[in-house]
Amino acid sequence: MRFGKKKEKPLLPQVQTAAREQFCETPVQLYSYALFDKVRRTVPIVDAALSKLVRLIGSFTVKCGDAAQQAGLDRFLREVPVGLTGQSIYSFIDCYLDSLLVCGNAVGEIVLSRGDRSVAGLWNGKIADIIVRPGAAPMERQYLLRTPDGEQLLPHPERILFSALKPPPGGIYGVSLLQGLPVFADILLRIYECVGQNFDRAGNIRYAVTYKPSGDPTEAAYAADRAKTIAREWSEGMQAARRGEIRDLVSVGDVDIKVIGAEGTMPDTEIPVRQLLEQMLSKLSVPPFLLGLNWSSTERMSAQQADILTSELEYYRRLLEPVICRIAQAYLQLAGAYTTVEVVWDNINLQDEVELARARLYNAQAADAEQKLTAAQPKEGS
Repeated sequence: MRFGKKKEKPLLPQVQTAAREQFCETPVQLYSYALFDKVRRTVPIVDAALSKLVRLIGSFTVKCGDAAQQAGLDRFLREVPVGLTGQSIYSFIDCYLDSLLVCGNAVGEIVLSRGDRSVAGLWNGKIADIIVRPGAAPMERQYLLRTPDGEQLLPHPERILFSALKPPPGGIYGVSLLQGLPVFADILLRIYECVGQNFDRAGNIRYAVTYKPSGDPTEAAYAADRAKTIAREWSEGMQAARRGEIRDLVSVGDVDIKVIGAEGTMPDTEIPVRQLLEQMLSKLSVPPFLLGLNWSSTERMSAQQADILTSELEYYRRLLEPVICRIAQAYLQLAGAYTTVEVVWDNINLQDEVELARARLYNAQAADAEQKLTAAQPKEGS
C-alpha cells in the first residue's frame, strides 16, 4: 500500500565557475596573524593609523520597521554585554573592525540565554582559533574551533558572525590591511636600531688621551709612571664632572686629547625613513596630517586626502552593516517581532555637516526663486 510519494531530497545549488578544491582552501597560517600583530605592536605609527580608522568609522543608529520595538532595540544596543568587560554594540563593533583590519578576518558570536529566549550578550572571537570551511553547499559555511585535541565543529553556525576583508575570488579568508608592510616595518626598525647604536657609540662622547714622551732619556725612564698618573687624574676629573665639580687636567709634557669618532658623521636617516612611512601610509590610506606628520601639503591636497579617507571609511561601513543588522534582527526575532532594520550612520566629520547644510540652503533658495518666478508669470487667458 502506498501512503504517499517518496520525498525527494532538495537539490543543492551548484557553482559552475569554481572547482570544489577552490573552496577547500587551507586556512591562513597562524604565523601571519602573529606577524601582523607584531607589526602593529612594534611600529607606533601603524598602531596610531589603525586606531584612527576605528574611531573615524563613527557612530550609528538602528531604525526598526516596528515603532513599538524601537525603544527596546535602542536599549538593547546600548546595554548589551560584550565579552567580560565591554558593553554596547559600539564596543563590539570597534573590536570587530580592529580584528578585520589587522587580520583580514573578524569573528564574533551572538550569545543566547538559557532556553534560547533572548540575546544574553556578544562575544568577540579570536580569529586564529576559528577555521572556516564550506558546508554541503558552496554558499554554506561551517565553523570549526581549534582545540588541543583537534578540530571541533561548532553546532550553531547561525550564531556566528564572520567577515572577510577583500577576499580573493572564490576564497574564504580575507586579506589583512597590513599585508606587505612587514618588509617595510623590518627595514624601518633596523634603521631606528642603528640610530640608537650610533648614539650609544658617538653620542656618549669618549676621549683618547695620548702622552708622547720626548727623546730625553730621563723623561723616557718615567714615561710609564707619568702615563698612569695622567690616566688617574683624567678619570678622577671625569667622575668629578658627573658630580657637578669642574676640575682641570694639569700635565707636563706633550699630551694630546681627542674625541673618539669626532671625524665621523651620523648618517642622515630623514629621507629613507620618510620614504618608508610614505609607503606604509599609502597602504593604510590615512593622511599624514592626522598622525602629526608635518609634511608639506597644500590645503587642496589635504581636502582631497580627506575625501579619499571618507571613501575608505564608507567601504568599511558597508562591511559592518550586515553584522549590525544580524544582531538587531536576532534580538527582534527572539522578542517576537519580525520586521526590517536599517543602519543609519552619522556623518563622518563636521565638514560633511557643513556641506549638507549648504546644499539644503541652496536647494531652499532655488525652490523659493522658482516659486516667486511662477507666481510672477501671468496666468493663461488673463
